Amino acid sequence: MKIPTYFGDLAAQFRDLDVRDLASWEPAPRAALALCAGAVTFAAGWFLTVGDNMDALRHLEAEHAALRERYRVRAGQAVHLPTLRTRKEEVATRVTAAERQLPSRTDMDALLADINHAGLLRGLQFELFKPEATRIASDFAEIPIRIRVTGRFSDLARFSGDIATMSRIVSMRDLSIQHNKSGGLAMEANVIAYRLLEAGESESQADTAPSAKHGESR
Repeated sequence: MKIPTYFGDLAAQFRDLDVRDLASWEPAPRAALALCAGAVTFAAGWFLTVGDNMDALRHLEAEHAALRERYRVRAGQAVHLPTLRTRKEEVATRVTAAERQLPSRTDMDALLADINHAGLLRGLQFELFKPEATRIASDFAEIPIRIRVTGRFSDLARFSGDIATMSRIVSMRDLSIQHNKSGGLAMEANVIAYRLLEAGESESQADTAPSAKHGESR
């Protein structure tokens, strides 16, 4: 069989095909049609299957990246966890120590007497020692005390140091020093004493100024 004759016969089978009568087609056109139909079916199935798989793959890759980032963050937290626990324990210890420095309501008279006594030991003269109404905060109570004392600068400085180093927590605010009429120095300040809250106390409650015997003096 000559090759040109073979291809000529093959080409002749594709001439004058009646698409409405597939049964009349020669074997070559039928085989070509079946091959094309199979290719189209395979391509459609491949794209549908692979397309779904690609979407699933992209979803899994995004989920993997998120899990890896979450692991990285938690691994970093785990590395610092012992340090954070140590710091938490240190803070708790400091808070406990500070709370122990806060007197109760019944201890306030003694604390006010200690403040007054500290000034007298430094040779200062109190022109004003006036406890104000108690201010209730969330975890403690503040007792402001307005004071005005006169004396030498060195004694005023030592008295301020005594206040700062008392066994109870006491602070000084709005401190000012000026010359008085006699030529000496007068210091005015708000001394803030702190005490523990008692059961039932809230921010809406306030005590009267503690201890009348430590009230205003001239």
